[in-house]
Amino acid sequence: MHANSYYFRRKATFKNAEIQREFMISMPVSPKSLEMEIYDKNSPSDTAFEIENVRVEKMPEIKMWATDAQYKFFEFAVDFSEKAGYCAPGFYQSKDGEFLFQYLSKITDAFGNELITPARTHRKMPRVQISRKLFLGYTVPIRVAILAHEGCHWFLNTRSQTTADLCGIKQYLDYGFPTIEAVYAVTKVFGNNPEMVGKSQISRTKQVINFIENYRKNEQATR
Repeated sequence: MHANSYYFRRKATFKNAEIQREFMISMPVSPKSLEMEIYDKNSPSDTAFEIENVRVEKMPEIKMWATDAQYKFFEFAVDFSEKAGYCAPGFYQSKDGEFLFQYLSKITDAFGNELITPARTHRKMPRVQISRKLFLGYTVPIRVAILAHEGCHWFLNTRSQTTADLCGIKQYLDYGFPTIEAVYAVTKVFGNNPEMVGKSQISRTKQVINFIENYRKNEQATR
């Protein structure tokens, strides 16, 4: 078991003691051992909850449409996301040396002021700066979604946040990661910094949510 390594988080409302809830959680990657815990956020000492009928099913084959380079980057992002909770700040390079993650205690501007962005991509080379301070609080899937977004900035050579969002989310969903964390990845930063939310951020979030909903519909239609 590693520190700060959460593979999923879910919230559910229980109006009375007789209610049961069922969750299906996609895990295209997982640790060798996983501890699952349920608790009342408002009353952590409440022990009335029980986990029943846990069932493991084989996931469908991964069908991620990407170039070889994009796939290598994504695999590197997944591997790093699983380790980010306990890795020290420093430089982390992909096996072939093609990609580089600079894991910083926090991301700052030229004047040393901390930025709210969890990651940013270098414009002239495949290097991503990542905020350890922010990544520690994210689940593994959210980290993957953020890094996929940054990879799309590089591969598509685009400054458009929405373009990078949709490209990254498509790869993330194709790989089999859960849709809920995909939404969290887009809204997390804005949720923690409501003063930064404007029309462009709202529009961006809506486009991602619409994309995810359409992805779900298409996936169900092809089953």
